[in-house]
Amino acid sequence: MTTVKTYQNVNSEKENVSFGISKMEDIYTKRNGEIDEPHRHNFYTVLVIKKAVGQHKIDFNTYKLSNRQIFFVAPGQVHQVIESEKSFGYAMTFSNQFLIENYIPISFIESLNLFHNYGQSPPLLPNKAQFDKIEDFAQHIFMLFNSDANMKSLSIGSFLKLLLIECNNICSINPIELDVDTTGDNLIRSFKNAVNNNYKKEHSATFYANELFISPDHLNRTFKARIGKTAKEYIQARIITEAKRLLYFTELSNKEIAYELGFNEPANFSAFFKKNTQLSPSEFKKNEFRS
Repeated sequence: MTTVKTYQNVNSEKENVSFGISKMEDIYTKRNGEIDEPHRHNFYTVLVIKKAVGQHKIDFNTYKLSNRQIFFVAPGQVHQVIESEKSFGYAMTFSNQFLIENYIPISFIESLNLFHNYGQSPPLLPNKAQFDKIEDFAQHIFMLFNSDANMKSLSIGSFLKLLLIECNNICSINPIELDVDTTGDNLIRSFKNAVNNNYKKEHSATFYANELFISPDHLNRTFKARIGKTAKEYIQARIITEAKRLLYFTELSNKEIAYELGFNEPANFSAFFKKNTQLSPSEFKKNEFRS
């Protein structure tokens, strides 16, 4: 069992590079069609897929690759693209540093209903007209990236923002509203940060509501309206995702993982895991290593 490979920088050879874009067909050719190992990035990834056959695994959820798909992978998510044949499209990567340098607030990215750190991360499935518009933005970004244009980075940032807004507007939940009050977005962002900092000790939505000085009902209603799931479901997804990562990528025993994730008894962890995945921790581990 090996530790999951983590890519720290957008460009492994140039630490100061904060944005990258490549054609998926070129990546496939460069790798001679070989499949990369499951890995994670400390930056954002967007795949604009025009044509593909295979699978995309994101945090142990498997999605079928097909035509006209957009995938969004958040920093820290473990993913693996398994291509049965050469794919066509664009792979974009960008860091928080790129956002800062180009005056794109982190809050803008966090307000989108696109990058899901935990739980399901299914592809966006635009219709042909919608995909053509998104692909056009990606083509502009690719041409700019490979040019010597003045203010190249700012231009790329502008097209990236347009691409993400177009994708977000396709989502049925949380269409972005740039000119309205963002109180709900701020609440969601604060809740997610609180969960990320405390999920190993605190599993109750009531705890997080108290931390945010609101009622549990208000937290659930806001989160459900914006994200499409309850606060409790989000907390559980965060715990399950971390449990899967620890089961697959470490040598920790089920008992050690249970205590690591704040369960008083290993049996409680096993019951929680099975209720949410329909598999025991041991069965999950066996299935993943067999696949």
